[in-house]
Amino acid sequence: MPGDSPNALEQGQTRAERIVERILGLPEDELADEYARLLSVLCGRHRDVEKVFLQRYENARELLRGSFSASGARAKLIGAYFSEEYAYQSAALFNPSIVRHPDQSGCPPGALRFILSLRAIGEGHLSSIAFRTGTWQPGRDIVLDAASPLAATPRIEYPESDDAAVHLHCDDSRDLSETVLFPILERQRGGIEDLRLTSLEMEDGSTLFAGTYTAVGGRGIAQELLATRNFIDFKMHRLEGLIAASKGMALFPRLIEGRYAMLGRHDNENIWLLLSENLHHWDGGIRIVNPRWTWEFTQLGNCGSPIETADGWLVFTHGVGAMREYCIGACLLDRSEPSRVIARTRRPLLRPSPEERYGYVPNVVYSCGALLSGNDILLPYGVADSFTAFSTLSLDALLAAMD
Repeated sequence: MPGDSPNALEQGQTRAERIVERILGLPEDELADEYARLLSVLCGRHRDVEKVFLQRYENARELLRGSFSASGARAKLIGAYFSEEYAYQSAALFNPSIVRHPDQSGCPPGALRFILSLRAIGEGHLSSIAFRTGTWQPGRDIVLDAASPLAATPRIEYPESDDAAVHLHCDDSRDLSETVLFPILERQRGGIEDLRLTSLEMEDGSTLFAGTYTAVGGRGIAQELLATRNFIDFKMHRLEGLIAASKGMALFPRLIEGRYAMLGRHDNENIWLLLSENLHHWDGGIRIVNPRWTWEFTQLGNCGSPIETADGWLVFTHGVGAMREYCIGACLLDRSEPSRVIARTRRPLLRPSPEERYGYVPNVVYSCGALLSGNDILLPYGVADSFTAFSTLSLDALLAAMD
């Protein structure tokens, strides 16, 4: 919606109303020419663009309290004037998390399909959540499915109160790579960042794909929860509690002694263990891992949700050292008592290389999740807050490197 200026000459009308008035006054031949030109430019880049124009026309009528009416090409042209394109990943695509795809049909023996969530940055340093899919067969290449050249805007179902969940319906997406979750609320106006996605086993035995992300608003940051069962319909929940206004929270993939479990970093320095009977309310917690080695002296946090192994909960960590260099390490927590740290990596598993040190934010390697298959680990990670790479390693070798 175009903004108004206090210096506008026509104080009796809003700028939006003046735009509509100009379109309503267009002669039919000029209207037809302009609309045909617009379609010729946009139809190759968008699916059902006329449907979008009509939706935006209805949005504009609602915002302007039904003060005008139009039909046909004139209504669609009005909608076009209240629309814009946004290249949501033109600056960067990084900080991935990864989960097993709910549909494993057709995979070669020993392979598995995965879903990758990514932080996408476009104009104005605005972050959104994007998705990709692919197949991984340990010992062989990682194959990413071709991304669609199109993106689909979710249909948004707003709640009646600020505390309730926002529903996002992405049934217009024909491929998961077309689904983009934009910041849509005032509390998200600065972006939604770093989704830490996991497959959460619920009390009834069902699986909920859930993950925390950071919402950047005008009054600061806060943690929110994204949840879906099918990657078509999503819910955005606002987290409550004493530590909701923080960053870097990551859910455990199952309940521990009947309670939800989470890792947090609400003091901006250490890793904490949090337990709650309510998935959307988090208080307190205990500090379990603190900076020890030089590469984590400034800050220590998780790199995604814990991974359950026979030896314990494997947690990839990020450490921040001199020159704000981000490295990736790991620690192992006791399975039945995750507040107890069994072992840690003394040296980083990954650190910025001379070839990959520069980018949108230099000196950073960072991940929001990894995937375990048998004895093999797939670790996607962001490089210099610019692009995403993959690393593979063996669980046995990783555990042997800890002390």
